[in-house]
Amino acid sequence: MQSQLLTGENKQFSRADTLRGSLRPERTSFDVLSYNLDIQLDPKERFLSGFNEIEFRVLEKTSKIQLDLFQNMKIDSIVFNETNLTYERDEHAVFINFETPLKAGTTESLTFYYSGYPVVAKNAPWDGGFVFSEDKQGKPFIAVAVQGTGASLWYPNKDHQSDEPDSADIKVSVPNGLMNVSNGRLIEEIPLDNAYTKWHWRVEHPINNYNITLNIADYAHFEDEYRGLSLNYYVLKENLEKAKEQFQQVKPMMDCFYEKFGEYPFQKDGYKLVETPYLGMEHQSAVAYGNNYLNGYLGKDMSNTGIGLKWDFIIIHESAHEWFGNSVSAADIADMWIHESFTAYAESVYVECEYGKKDAVQYLYGLRRIISNDKPIIGKYGLNHEGSGDMYYKGANMLNTLRSVINNDEKWWKLLKEFHETFKYQTIHADDVIDFYNQNTNFDLKPIFNQYLNYADIPELQLKFNDKGQVHMRWKTDVKNFKMPIEFQNSTEKIIKRQVVGNDWESIDLEINDIDELAINRYGFYIDITKIDESN
Repeated sequence: MQSQLLTGENKQFSRADTLRGSLRPERTSFDVLSYNLDIQLDPKERFLSGFNEIEFRVLEKTSKIQLDLFQNMKIDSIVFNETNLTYERDEHAVFINFETPLKAGTTESLTFYYSGYPVVAKNAPWDGGFVFSEDKQGKPFIAVAVQGTGASLWYPNKDHQSDEPDSADIKVSVPNGLMNVSNGRLIEEIPLDNAYTKWHWRVEHPINNYNITLNIADYAHFEDEYRGLSLNYYVLKENLEKAKEQFQQVKPMMDCFYEKFGEYPFQKDGYKLVETPYLGMEHQSAVAYGNNYLNGYLGKDMSNTGIGLKWDFIIIHESAHEWFGNSVSAADIADMWIHESFTAYAESVYVECEYGKKDAVQYLYGLRRIISNDKPIIGKYGLNHEGSGDMYYKGANMLNTLRSVINNDEKWWKLLKEFHETFKYQTIHADDVIDFYNQNTNFDLKPIFNQYLNYADIPELQLKFNDKGQVHMRWKTDVKNFKMPIEFQNSTEKIIKRQVVGNDWESIDLEINDIDELAINRYGFYIDITKIDESN
């Protein structure tokens, strides 16, 4: 397939993007059931070797399937029923041939042996790859982060978010004296003859490919418990006392998220915070933590309100992904807003639980200063393409706007929890989210979602005031037939009025002498406001 040009952007999609992002028969013909990843990492040489045993169910008769592994990694062999399979490599895709077509309805497995020097990240977690660092004693301190770049950077898999393995075994062998921490629960620690130790972890819930991880260091371990959920913490030994104090934020966070989103979704796998040599990542049941044991975002408040300095950004944000991103997952990275918008909004949910609604809304309002409104939040489907980085805080302010539209906090919290409970352990699309909220409210939310997600501009409320003292309002939007309520009051009155406004001018019932006397609820609604003075 030829490269495609993204309309409206200077973005040219490569063949690698198409192979990674699209769902062709070589991918849709099978469903991954489990991964059994067994590798050894030499920290000194930065060399990785091993295999991934992939169990899958055949959905349609096929003689060829696509798996993925970065080109710089060597394929040693691919074995199926004790026979080496032939394959072709195309960019990062590996097309595997079966001499006898696989029959629909059967369960099969193959073992993919590989080795090589995986990509080293230049600035993790913003680019994908391994981070090779050291602790204060000079011992290896190693981790990996591959969101967006692709899990196939370091292990072979079906690298598309629509297909999550139902379970995974992760076995990582490292030199004696070091520990590997991966997702799930520790099954066993196996001494090997070559002065290495194999650490075997097991995941018993569906998991995104990019969430599967390894963390290698001379870790100190301490643990706690929350409502029967095991809380395990792995940190560098020199940071043990700081971690014991900072990680006390986990329990009040759990109190909040249990109430607002529902029970922690990975009970069988437990919850872990694992110190890493990069800032953080939402690795399922093994959340990466590198915020230097500081409140805020590396000690800074992105909202510029002071509220963000009351809590540790990485603990709260990355842990919230356990509900949104890890449990409820986007089937295509074009819909990564499902992960990031809800998780960014969860920051304000935590603030509201701890400090009240006023601070939560103030925090969200403060974050608007870093919104670009540069391009749509939703990316291009089937092309391994994410939308705007505004998916974080424009998305969070969109959700706060929806809360104001619904105008019933009891119903809002009920919907938020039901949304997670309805779609947990599933991969979904934007339409699933929009249909859920639309069907469970008495207001047509589709045009509102459409404007915030598919267009760069936010709704513009236009106000017109004439010499008769009459005020009119309308929404200027890219979406046709757009309707959304707005709240306002005369600056001299305390009574808040509410009116549904569309794209046509509508008069409002309010007596004012000057348009500047009109106060609009800017905190509850993320909008632009334009005043047109017709008094002259």
